[in-house]
Amino acid sequence: MPDQPTPADPPEELLPEVADWLHRRSWTTADRPPADLLAAKRAAGAAGTVSVVLPALDEESTVGEIVRVIRRELMERLPLVDEIVVVDSGSVDGTASAAAAAGARVVHRDDVLARLPAAPGKGEVLWRSLLVTSGEIVCFIDADLREFDPAFVSGIVGPLLTDPAIQLVKAMYDRPLETDGAVVPAGGGRVTELVARPLLNLHWPQLAGFVQPLGGEYAARRSLLEQLPFPTGYGVELGLLVDALDRVGLDALAQVDVGVRHHRHQDGQALGRMAATIYRTALERLDRTHRLKTTPDLVHPLLTQFTRDPATREFTAHTHPVGALERPPMITVPEYLDPLRSQGLGELRRRPRAR
Repeated sequence: MPDQPTPADPPEELLPEVADWLHRRSWTTADRPPADLLAAKRAAGAAGTVSVVLPALDEESTVGEIVRVIRRELMERLPLVDEIVVVDSGSVDGTASAAAAAGARVVHRDDVLARLPAAPGKGEVLWRSLLVTSGEIVCFIDADLREFDPAFVSGIVGPLLTDPAIQLVKAMYDRPLETDGAVVPAGGGRVTELVARPLLNLHWPQLAGFVQPLGGEYAARRSLLEQLPFPTGYGVELGLLVDALDRVGLDALAQVDVGVRHHRHQDGQALGRMAATIYRTALERLDRTHRLKTTPDLVHPLLTQFTRDPATREFTAHTHPVGALERPPMITVPEYLDPLRSQGLGELRRRPRAR
């Protein structure tokens, strides 16, 4: 069983539990060769069946190629995947026909559990996908990925096939920001860095070791997913990760380095809507678990961020304190109120400002 993590030795400031987790529950795709995955799948029998789900909304330009790569590499050359299901949430372009032509089974969101009117959002599609898939391992892949690598699937289902203790696996990767012909190598994942990572580090510090907590590529056992609530919108990834931690514990969670993620980027207003939804999802869970109280045992004042080491190609953790010191209102400071104690300061307060 592979035991070498992708992230380099974490700094001492990390929680001991997180540092230990990074060593034992973070891998690369190379840690599990294809032959080992296939042998593990055969040995697992029905428990090793894999369903790949692509939630899609107007992804005609990318969904077909993703499906073709999965079929060719992971169903024909290496039979790891048992079914590919594209759940279309109301596309007005050729998403459904492109996916079907490439070999996916296409299901329309509104045809699943038709008695319940569908809510808009990605999480709604993922939740309904459990009704139209059969695999005991369910792998979610975003449908807007470009230059798709089959390791995005094989890498994250690998730990679930080879280790019965693992329940959920997230992909980790570099996420360049590619807009208007310019590329910022580590500029993607803006909502992750500005909203999700601070929330998780402060309130769920056990999850500080996840490089891409909001990534849309993850796999989990059906037996876990069927027990979890699914936020219907963009908060689904954060919600599932937090709830999985509460349900099965940190040691049942893992991550695998799959390389580089290329995808379409949202504009600033769309990112703002995503951030608000994610923040609300976190608030609901903070309230549900009584974590809104700012006591030392519920707020961890450290922020862990990750960079890719150019020499080793490993993710390196950097931990920073999150300052929250506040000064009291000046009217409560004796030196401010008592001119006898602070004559010079009193004169300065009464002096007109220089222009």
